[in-house]
Amino acid sequence: MSISTFKIANKLITGKGATKVLPDELKRLQVHNPLIVTDEILQKVGVVDQVSTLLKGLTFGVFTGVKPEPELSIVEECTALFKEGKHDGLIAIGGGSAIDIAKAVSGFAGFDGKLTDLIGTNLVPQKGAPVIALPTTAGTGSEVTNISILSDKEAQLKKGIVSDYLLPDVAIVAPEMTLTMPPSVTAASGVDALVHAIEAYISVHASPITDALAIHAVKMIADNLPKAYANPNHIEARENMATASLMAGMAFGNAGVGAVHALAYPLGGRFNIAHGVSNALLLPYVMDWNKIACLDRFRDIAVALGEQVHQLSDMEAADKAVAAMKRLCEVVNIPSGLRAFDIPEDAIADMAEDASKIDRLLNNNPRTFTRIEIEEIYRSAY
Repeated sequence: MSISTFKIANKLITGKGATKVLPDELKRLQVHNPLIVTDEILQKVGVVDQVSTLLKGLTFGVFTGVKPEPELSIVEECTALFKEGKHDGLIAIGGGSAIDIAKAVSGFAGFDGKLTDLIGTNLVPQKGAPVIALPTTAGTGSEVTNISILSDKEAQLKKGIVSDYLLPDVAIVAPEMTLTMPPSVTAASGVDALVHAIEAYISVHASPITDALAIHAVKMIADNLPKAYANPNHIEARENMATASLMAGMAFGNAGVGAVHALAYPLGGRFNIAHGVSNALLLPYVMDWNKIACLDRFRDIAVALGEQVHQLSDMEAADKAVAAMKRLCEVVNIPSGLRAFDIPEDAIADMAEDASKIDRLLNNNPRTFTRIEIEEIYRSAY
């Protein structure tokens, strides 16, 4: 085994009712004036109030400007509010967008240059204000990763700020925080977590540690996503999905993700398709392309997805894994083609060009891709 590292949030707190420890963690981190980073919907449905009632005796601010697929400008707006309010910490309440914004603000607030100067790997110069992440979706894993994904609308691309300084100080994963998710978000975020787990398991940078997390996350998601989708108040399924998402986040945060994410980025950047949906649309087609590079791993994935493969060849087992993935997406009503989102067919060539340049992700993939092959995958997914 080659040398590998394993990094996650400094502290993980999980389980029903885990949010009640928030005041203790703020005190431990010496945060006296936090800024809550969230969106208007979570504020309207009372989730923000549920958390802010725990902050009695503290001064705090609230930023509700988070949007899906957040743009660079939102980080700049939130950073301005953070500085104006003399805040000394961040509490992210929401999905990956809110957590990614909070992580980016932490890295950017003490930086003298432009936000775009931080895009890339290891360009954040120092640790910023503490970040406590309270995810309300079970999908992104952002609460345990060192990356903030932002949309550059001018370039029509998603870009990442990657730095260990962005790892949250605390991740509080409480299943009740996910109960407000509508079924469509449950589906998209759940399949997003499944993509993270599968791509981490077949990554060229996988390790025995990430393997254990990733393959068990696949099984937990296959077992629990349909239940959480069918019955949003199924607290056991919600807790299992929250745990599986966390495990998948720990896996891909260290092993990396691959071609599914690389091909999904242009869909979000150009057409504002939600990240989880973009991944779900492309996963079966990229899996089908990747399978010959790691048939043994696809056999494991098929078993984790509930398939009986002991009498099948490796290729037959891999085909079962792809078919099972397609069925799971159908069960939770993920659209099955790019055409369903009115993406013009003549955009495929440009999307393939954009995706082919995302070496940070493609270098993790078990099979190499040319621009022409990426274009073929887009066309098969159309």
